[in-house]
Amino acid sequence: MDQSQRYADLSLTEADLIKGGKHILVAYKMKPKPGHGYLEGAAHFAAESSTGTNVDVSTTDDFTKGVDALVYLIDEATNEMRIAYPLELFDRNITDGRMMIVSFLTLVIGNNQGMGDIEHAKIYDFFMPARAIQLFDGPSKDISDLWRILGRPVKDGGYISGTIIKPKLGLRPEPFAQAAYQFWLGGDFIKNDEPQGNQVFAPMGKTIPLVVDAMRRAMDETGEAKLFSMNITADDHFEMCARADFALAAFGPDADKLAFLVDGFVGGPGMVTTARRQYPNQYLHYHRAGHGMITSPSAKRGYDAYVLAKMSRLQGASGIHVGTMGYGKMEGGKDDRAIAYVIERDSYTGPAYHQEWYGMKPTTPIISGGMNALRLPGFFQNLGHGNVINTAGGGSYGHIDSPAAGAISLRQAYECWKAGADPIEWAREHREFARAFESFPGDADNLFPGWRDKLGV
Repeated sequence: MDQSQRYADLSLTEADLIKGGKHILVAYKMKPKPGHGYLEGAAHFAAESSTGTNVDVSTTDDFTKGVDALVYLIDEATNEMRIAYPLELFDRNITDGRMMIVSFLTLVIGNNQGMGDIEHAKIYDFFMPARAIQLFDGPSKDISDLWRILGRPVKDGGYISGTIIKPKLGLRPEPFAQAAYQFWLGGDFIKNDEPQGNQVFAPMGKTIPLVVDAMRRAMDETGEAKLFSMNITADDHFEMCARADFALAAFGPDADKLAFLVDGFVGGPGMVTTARRQYPNQYLHYHRAGHGMITSPSAKRGYDAYVLAKMSRLQGASGIHVGTMGYGKMEGGKDDRAIAYVIERDSYTGPAYHQEWYGMKPTTPIISGGMNALRLPGFFQNLGHGNVINTAGGGSYGHIDSPAAGAISLRQAYECWKAGADPIEWAREHREFARAFESFPGDADNLFPGWRDKLGV
């Protein structure tokens, strides 16, 4: 059934659609199966995404046709397809009239992913008009709130050195808390790894009070504030809130130093939004475990990491992991900095669309996955700034001297880049950074050939 007469209008211009402000625009890479025309497949895709059926039905009226999703651009040579979705299509809360990511995903990447005439389709960008931006929560807290707690300037407060307790599983409460204490003697921010929660060998009821004690001892010893991001992810929203409430009570007067980590990809948008709305005073840490199954360049369906990050800001994530841009162990490349830019800036031109955020709070790029002090100067050079949270697990606990020394080496790497210094020369005057060369000799050999002779090792 060719539906291109109804669900495609190639006379529409993108500029007019954006100026009108009444549509969400979505850019896909789409390939129809052999034997199916491109425009025909695109129109069927738009129909399935909105008001269409596979047959003509008697219940369709003129109003219904007025909220059809419309294909407005195709390019068969590049597998480019762009669709305009009227705002009226999207489900709204009955409690407050706001929009929801669940509805957005249900339409733009719902049943159309399983259609028999489509080989694959993947979203690589989308555009939200001003009215849609107004109807999403956005973050309640951002990195400036963490800088304030740490005693930093609230503008360009700089690098937050963080870690993940390693090993990610297997530590009982006492060694877990001790590992936290050892890092906090030199660093700022600790997060739970995504599998860490309420395991039988480390129940939260015992572990979290010990972590609070470790934080307070480290603050007393260093005279610096410390931060902890606790995993509250659960299948059940009541369980998630029970974990959050317990942690807030345990941290007590230091509850402002507690962030909540939610596995937003596997937990889903409902988990993120519940945390954002129930705990607006806490920094909301979006962990994206599992996202690679659809965002990886090797995956031809779903959406990419840029789209995931953009959605996280709409949902209200204070920070989200954005990969290591080729500098760590995670998949990605230098040009992945666009993923960071679109969530931290008030205006950004992405791969398909220019997006204005109209003052919505930014979402912090969180850098994690195989990073250490030797890799950071190049990473900062590529990104162009250091206003990020970096959670270096092995980069801290793998330091030859101690986790605290590992944390200090991370800070020194940031200061090295900020000063525009040569890392080898910097190492001569900064012991913890210098010892990172011996701690991670494989990276040192790759990044700084001849370092042993230069540093006298």
